Amino acid sequence: MTSDAFNAQPADRAFENRLRPKRFEDFPGQDRIRENLRIYIEAAKRRGEPLDHVLFSGPPGLGKTTLAGIVASELGVESHTSSGPALERPADLAGLLTSLGEGHILFVDEVHRLPTVVEEYLYSAMEDWAIDIVMDSGLYAKSIHLTIPRFTLIGATTREGLLTAPFRARFGITERLDYYAPTELRTILRRSAGILGVALSEDGSLELARRSRGTPRIANRFLARARDVAEVKGSGVIDHSAARETLRMLGIGENGLADMDRRILQTLAQHDGGPVGLKTIAVTVGESEDTLENVHEPYLLREGYIAKTPAGRKLAPAGWDVVGGKNAGPGTLFPAG
Repeated sequence: MTSDAFNAQPADRAFENRLRPKRFEDFPGQDRIRENLRIYIEAAKRRGEPLDHVLFSGPPGLGKTTLAGIVASELGVESHTSSGPALERPADLAGLLTSLGEGHILFVDEVHRLPTVVEEYLYSAMEDWAIDIVMDSGLYAKSIHLTIPRFTLIGATTREGLLTAPFRARFGITERLDYYAPTELRTILRRSAGILGVALSEDGSLELARRSRGTPRIANRFLARARDVAEVKGSGVIDHSAARETLRMLGIGENGLADMDRRILQTLAQHDGGPVGLKTIAVTVGESEDTLENVHEPYLLREGYIAKTPAGRKLAPAGWDVVGGKNAGPGTLFPAG
């Protein structure tokens, strides 16, 4: 399985949207965040005011976009969606802001990738509900003051540390999403299986959940492929056997490690455990630094397979166990059959 399986691809958008919960009641996990948002939303509705600007952060696939949609649904307002890379110029932002209605949600994914000039235009929009657009240049330059409806900006980021302090300070609500427990992932899988109309056994859901790296997006993708396996090679039911066969085909080991994860660990082992710089690892395994840092490293760090040091990445004891070195056991570098 390549790292693409852990990132949302264009072909997956319709599938993911079909499975997204629309209400808090259908959103398992992240209990503290859900309860906080319920209170903030109810308070805003009672006061007749827009919800404070919200920042969701955390690794990919944990539900930041889904929660933004639920917030809009619970508020009963329209949601407008964009992304940091798509808003290249202030004019792009101005066109989007002037299309908003009172109390509407503006959801910006990858908000840390907003160009600096666009981010600075957002400051006055977030605080004063107005922006100043400069038309033409030189002697003919003139500024137009535009008043915009009061709105709520919801930003989602996998790299909160890249946000500037002034920008981050303008979000009244900041919540960081964490990985899900296997029991929560099983609840998500059962709900998704019901939407897809596929039978999912208890042991099948457990097998998929425990190897999904605590991430709903990955669990749902495993479910989609297990449905194919169950229909073609099994009885149509995603049982333990179908789940294991699916994970074997995808190259997912007992520990939830994919092929790219194992290549990262092997690269560190070839350098006597490190430290090895991120650029060197990226060149060796043939993947971008951004993907390694955002998609693979969080799980490898959390599970104790690698350690991050000022000099680079090092192989931790659990990582040595996987590659079978440093007096470790036989290793589990390759997925079980």
